[in-house]
Amino acid sequence: MEEREGEVRWDGLCSRDAATRAAALDTIGQAILRRSETIAPLAAVPPTRAADGLLAPAARDGLSELLARLLMLSKRCPFPDVREKSEAILSEVQELGIRIPRPLGHGPSRFIPEKETIQVENEDATMHALFADSFAALGRLDNVTLVMVFHPQYLESFLKTQHYLLQMDGPLPLHYRHYIGIMAAARHQCSYLVNLHVNDFLHVGGDPKWLNGLENAPQKLQNLGELNKMLAHRPWLITKEHIEQLLKTEENSWSLAELIHAVVLLTHYHSLASFTFGCGISPEIDCEGGHTFRPPSVSNYCMCDITNGYHGVDEIHASPTGSITSAESVCEVEALMEKMKQLQECRDEEEASQEEMATRFEREKRESMFVCSSEDEESAPARDVSRHFEDTSYGYKDFSRHGMHVPTFRVQDYSWEDHGYSLVNRLYPDVGQLLDEKFHIAYNLTYNTMAMHKDVDTSMLRRAIWNYIHCMFGIRYDDYDYGEINQLLDRSFKVYIKTVVCTPEKTTKRMYDSFWRQFEHSEKVHVNLLLVEARMQAELLYALRAITRYMT
Repeated sequence: MEEREGEVRWDGLCSRDAATRAAALDTIGQAILRRSETIAPLAAVPPTRAADGLLAPAARDGLSELLARLLMLSKRCPFPDVREKSEAILSEVQELGIRIPRPLGHGPSRFIPEKETIQVENEDATMHALFADSFAALGRLDNVTLVMVFHPQYLESFLKTQHYLLQMDGPLPLHYRHYIGIMAAARHQCSYLVNLHVNDFLHVGGDPKWLNGLENAPQKLQNLGELNKMLAHRPWLITKEHIEQLLKTEENSWSLAELIHAVVLLTHYHSLASFTFGCGISPEIDCEGGHTFRPPSVSNYCMCDITNGYHGVDEIHASPTGSITSAESVCEVEALMEKMKQLQECRDEEEASQEEMATRFEREKRESMFVCSSEDEESAPARDVSRHFEDTSYGYKDFSRHGMHVPTFRVQDYSWEDHGYSLVNRLYPDVGQLLDEKFHIAYNLTYNTMAMHKDVDTSMLRRAIWNYIHCMFGIRYDDYDYGEINQLLDRSFKVYIKTVVCTPEKTTKRMYDSFWRQFEHSEKVHVNLLLVEARMQAELLYALRAITRYMT
């Protein structure tokens, strides 16, 4: 934990041993206070100048980044001793006359009121174990984890899989893994994930020059750009020829095992970008947009907060559907449950013919092309994110626009269970098993509740959501009646699903609020878990089928 070349070391805080953490905190505190004392004389400026934001002395010598990290630890560390000591160090710095940061925003999600999320100091034993595992592995307890913990069983599987992909033995070196995460997240302009992995990339020894743009990375990673682009936006276009180009480019070629690792990472971060936008994940406290050094105004926010998109807490969580009465929302739930009951009765009475089932799939696939939001407009990606990928104009396109026909992908011909799982497990041992568990947990997860109703079988609804997502990707299950989708998913819900899955960067709070208005936030997060896993599996099916065809 020693301070090397002026660098403050944080690793010891991840230890499960309290004595190790205490020693690390002492070292960190001494290093930060030493820096603060050298800067403190510069902080002695007239109060009016300090308050108007003209001078933020802590910005000197990298101290502001250290203080932001301490702020994050004081709010987000699962170990109480670290939270308390971090707060104490910040107070000591403040007593020297140096302005300390405060959090911006309200909680881990812009869509979910903070009081309705799990508070770090109030978690139960199961959640605390998950928080400690996450902190020990990543050195942080991120906002994604704090929202996913609504569903601890899923979160445990997710963290285990992500840890294996990023940190355990595997075909790719550690810095490649984080760089591929950056490439994948950048396809959806997800600055939240890009920022996290830029820090991780540098922490494991990645070359900072690569962060100036994809053209500065090795040719081998540049070659992955085309596959990244198609997987994220039009996976049905991937062919065995694309796979062959990556595997046979002489000195910059990928091995099959490396390519499987890369494909799983790309699909993981494309789908995690969907979750990030779909749940309105806030910037991390210690990242840009997560804190400010400006003092709070009387109303508890200032103009700089407003320009960054942060408003009063009441405004942030005010529902745009105020004109919808509670009774109307309750009626929506009752109507949905009645439809589920009727569909079950119809299933029991008669089964549609194979021809009719195929027709209903094609109709639903065609109709899904015309589901788009009123907010659906082109937006240029921010430069700091777009530099991590090429061809910024390449995005999601529906199948049959401009007369282009894409054949239906029949799960009976190539499925995850019968084909993809074994291919992944063979080339990247244990990962097939981890992914399979995660898919099954998301698909089968239920508490047998719907809004205020208990003892409800939600399997029909979960299957409709999963199959609708796969239908948007052209993937068909022969044994499913796609007529059920229109019965169970209304237009506002379809708009939300399609946006989060295909163009997540365009998701708005209005979309989130407008579907399932009477349901709990935990149920909407559950929907997002289904979207994440169905999307990831759809991308994987197209990529793995192309790899299988190359191998045969």
